[in-house]
Amino acid sequence: MNNRYIWTALVGAVSLGACQQKNTTNTEEIKPVIITEAVQYDSDDPAIWINRVDPSQSLVIGTDKDQNGGLYVFNLDGKIVKEKVVHGLQRPNNVDVAYGLVLGGKATDIAVTTERFTHKLRVFSLPDMKPVDNGGLDMFVGETGVDHRDLMGIALYTSPSGKIYAIVGRKNGPKEGYLWQYELTDDGKGQVQATFVRKFGDYSGEKEIEAIAVDNKLGYIYYSDEQVGIKQYYADPEKGNEQLALFATEGFAEDHEGISIYETTDSTGYILVSDQGANRFQIFKREGKPGQPFVHEYAKTVPVAARQSDGSEVVNIPLNKTFQHGLFVAMSDDKTFHFYRWEDIAGKDLDIRKSN
Repeated sequence: MNNRYIWTALVGAVSLGACQQKNTTNTEEIKPVIITEAVQYDSDDPAIWINRVDPSQSLVIGTDKDQNGGLYVFNLDGKIVKEKVVHGLQRPNNVDVAYGLVLGGKATDIAVTTERFTHKLRVFSLPDMKPVDNGGLDMFVGETGVDHRDLMGIALYTSPSGKIYAIVGRKNGPKEGYLWQYELTDDGKGQVQATFVRKFGDYSGEKEIEAIAVDNKLGYIYYSDEQVGIKQYYADPEKGNEQLALFATEGFAEDHEGISIYETTDSTGYILVSDQGANRFQIFKREGKPGQPFVHEYAKTVPVAARQSDGSEVVNIPLNKTFQHGLFVAMSDDKTFHFYRWEDIAGKDLDIRKSN
């Protein structure tokens, strides 16, 4: 999830590099404090929109992955906000949010989802969930390989200058240039347009790349090469396409999936990566070592009640009496999303966000 406002947590991941993971897995499964109402078909990926006026009115947006799927909107009690649900999307996979895209002269918060079967991004204004994309934005135009236009992952990056970019993945792609990055702007009529900026990203060919995350504060993109590890690149296109790190290469039962960041300060915190086949999240330190900014240590493994979790998201601010230190959301394969308190994930081993 993207946000240029200082008090939100952002999605992303950090690098373990050559560090050896030690076995510090918790044995007790963490339970959610809330399980959402079920979507119709297949829950897949969440994003969190923070209401800056009243954080208790913040929303969780989740994809319902089906040929006739949609975007479901939940309040912090896990109840579906029926008037905001978007139906009729052609297999939406992942979703992300960004704040303050100027449309028609007005700063507009947006939710963006990948629509696999139409090869389009769909963009909706927040919190009303109205379409602002003229029916969708074509992605990977000109690609002809099998599944090379079937959209999967999405992450939104807000640069220090305020530019908003979409980093988009697909079901299959080449060994280099698997991800494409687009700048999102007003088309002159108050709708969103996407301008291609670059292609980047190494791909092993082992399975696929779905989970993509961005650390706005530090300016990095992270993605899951599902049976290999997490890869790190610069989010700013002008900084080049060099792979900065490969981490989390050991100790995963099956696929590497959803990535999310809990910030404890502007430069420190934790990166949570779904170890899907084991129903747990492996957690790494966001910050690097002195002189080794892309070497980040393994911190902890947390078993969760969510089953086969594909997608996740976290924020680090107090939202209401239940979520006083942040909210962690994980998809579960029973058509629901699980809401966890950050302090339950942290336990005695991890920090809680420090005051500014």
